[in-house]
Amino acid sequence: MDRLRLCTTLLAVALCGGAAAQQPAAQPAPAGGQPAMEQLTPEQQAALARQDADMTRAALQVMQLVDANRIGEVWDGASEAMKRMVTRDDFIRQVTIDRNRLGAVASRSDAHVSRSLFPAGQQVPEGLYINVRSATKFANHPEPVRELVSFRLDEDRVWRVSGYSLR
Repeated sequence: MDRLRLCTTLLAVALCGGAAAQQPAAQPAPAGGQPAMEQLTPEQQAALARQDADMTRAALQVMQLVDANRIGEVWDGASEAMKRMVTRDDFIRQVTIDRNRLGAVASRSDAHVSRSLFPAGQQVPEGLYINVRSATKFANHPEPVRELVSFRLDEDRVWRVSGYSLR
């Protein structure tokens, strides 16, 4: 089940296949995580802000597809790396179980964007990832839940959903 959860999370990143994230990549952040904004030129800061806005919009589209129970569409547009880790049916089943338990979305907080670079040999496929998280309130859960959509920069330099998770 842990592998299925990991795969579901990775699929979320890839989910945005048909959404705004399926676009040529902007200049990625350097390896090692978030660059210090003060070390970037104004042009780099602007490019990073544009990418954050684009990825936030793409993540919201993924979340809205899940809200509308169009979970299969998320998997259909996902990164091949995610598709190799979890089947379409398993992804749909796990996301449906999680969302049915929580109920309808009541509200979502502003999204926060982070970047990660995973080397080969890790639990997740090697590559550059962007994660968009939101504190989401659901009808059947009193506290906000972290809703995460992850995107992977695929070999063709297109960002695709690689995971969706709720914690």
